[in-house]
Amino acid sequence: MAKINILPKHLAELIAAGEVVERPASVVKELLENSIDSGADSITVEIKNGGISYIRITDNGCGILREDIRNAFVSHATSKISTSDDLESIFTLGFRGEALASVSAVAEVDVMTCAAEDEIGTRYVIEYGEEILLDDAGCPKGTTIIVRDLFRKTPARMKFLKKDVTEANAVAGVVDRIALSHPEISFRFIREGKQVLVTSGNGDLLTCIREIFGKDFSSDLIPAEYSGNGIEVSGYVSRPVASRPNRNMQFFFLNNRLIKTVTGTAALSEGYKNSIMVGKFPSCVLNIKINPSLVDVNVHPAKTEVRFSDEKAVFNAVFYACKNALSRGDTPKKVSRIVTDFYKEPEKPAEQLKIVQPPKPAENFWQHIPVKPVEAAPAVSKIEVKPVEQVTVIKNAEPLRFVVAGSPERETVAEEKTEDILLKSPSVPTKQEIVTEPSEPSKNNFEEEEFHLIGEAFRTYIMCEYKGKMVIIDKHAAHERIIYEKLRRENGERTPQLLLLPVTVTLSKEEYSAILDNLTLLNDAGFDAEDFGNGCVIVRECPMEISADDVQDVICEIAGRFVEKKQDVTFEKLDWIFHSVACRSAIKAGNFTSRLEMEKFAKQLLSMPDIRYCPHGRPVLIEMTKRELEKNFGRI
Repeated sequence: MAKINILPKHLAELIAAGEVVERPASVVKELLENSIDSGADSITVEIKNGGISYIRITDNGCGILREDIRNAFVSHATSKISTSDDLESIFTLGFRGEALASVSAVAEVDVMTCAAEDEIGTRYVIEYGEEILLDDAGCPKGTTIIVRDLFRKTPARMKFLKKDVTEANAVAGVVDRIALSHPEISFRFIREGKQVLVTSGNGDLLTCIREIFGKDFSSDLIPAEYSGNGIEVSGYVSRPVASRPNRNMQFFFLNNRLIKTVTGTAALSEGYKNSIMVGKFPSCVLNIKINPSLVDVNVHPAKTEVRFSDEKAVFNAVFYACKNALSRGDTPKKVSRIVTDFYKEPEKPAEQLKIVQPPKPAENFWQHIPVKPVEAAPAVSKIEVKPVEQVTVIKNAEPLRFVVAGSPERETVAEEKTEDILLKSPSVPTKQEIVTEPSEPSKNNFEEEEFHLIGEAFRTYIMCEYKGKMVIIDKHAAHERIIYEKLRRENGERTPQLLLLPVTVTLSKEEYSAILDNLTLLNDAGFDAEDFGNGCVIVRECPMEISADDVQDVICEIAGRFVEKKQDVTFEKLDWIFHSVACRSAIKAGNFTSRLEMEKFAKQLLSMPDIRYCPHGRPVLIEMTKRELEKNFGRI
């Protein structure tokens, strides 16, 4: 049996630091929580190189006494709790006493602090677990902590860090969430010498949301609140029309602590049931207040996972908060009448208006106008009509999109692959294979005489008879696969459409970072997207297959996928973008389809035997022979 060794202090600290400090964002989170617990109402965060080389946290809190400064960097040394009973009533964000010890074990830490009762401040320097300096310092009341060269002496940890911009966006996400949890504190975030966020700290949550995510996101929120069974829920939820394709903009806080809660997520989804489309998710910023004795926050090193003693009560509180919000605040948007001064009638009394008479025409006016003689047009003896000399045949033309106009319920988009287009004009489209003689018949030629359209069931399934079989086609799945195959064939050669009005998309910081890392990939897929700053991207071009109204949802969906599937290689990401675009642009089940559209669409699909499944793996059609049908009716 191997001998059991007691690990050296430095090695034990490195192991403990691995649970608390994963990246610069982890350091910022732990230090911000300490600043909040110190009673600060103004906090500044500054980073350089994504926080890898430099992090500075400054607050105006209570500070640290000189006699306590060394103990603050000892593992499990804390001022938050003193007995086991304190674990059942934790109101502070930190309580384990691991943050400062873990950070100082993997970085250079410089602290300048001054408590309210101290006449002079204290400077304390500790590098990779070793004390360097303890001396007097002139500094204001509060604490400033500077962290330099994170993981410089632990290269095994350094190699797992991402690019500077990715790490910086992760830090920005932490600052956003902590600012949302404490709107009464003014936060300032400086990134690479540029101030990118300032919150007022006036205590108004909606103002804080607007300062972080912008006006577009905050304008679609409605207040939500509920109180019962010792639980209070307050905050904001989104209108159903502003739902998103993922849950990345759902923020739950427990006693002003950011948490991940499956209970809250499920209750939110249940509250919006029958109010939003399937596959869409609401956004929210909700704070749950509960007696600390009824919840266990000592579950995960990052303190983001908690356990409730009564999950049902928490579920009901969030559910009814959402229901109350929707019943009171989900009203249709009204179009206000805009009247400007330019269109107003002049407000003058009638007696002040002067009546101006038009001037009288001069005598013999018409006699002074010179008249030019009109020359007769040359006679045309014969009109020569030239016959059309050549008819050009285009084989395998690109799919055409057409729209059936009318009421919204009759509008639909389908695709038609034209086999032979006769052009009698000398202008010939580019990127087409032009031939002057019929080509050899294909093995997959469609046999017109064996096709008969039956109709449509439930506005979803097209039924037809072909080659002695009854074929039932799922029009959305089939159309989605046809568009998907078209996008794959045109990879890198497609012509995007220029948007009349660029679309600005607000994302979470994780989504924002993922999109910026894959801008080239989006460009290959037909999107012209670029960084718009502060968690937003602006889209100026998009693929021809989708409408401008779908651009925001598609970008959010793609960003969520990038965050969820970080390990996907490039071709997998591009393939998924094609999936998303095809699904958005395909005709939807339940949409009206004319008989002409059904006939042409069914013929197109039946002429493409390789298409039998949609990009998600569902069948696009099913077949039933005459014998199978007669057997079901007992004829044979």
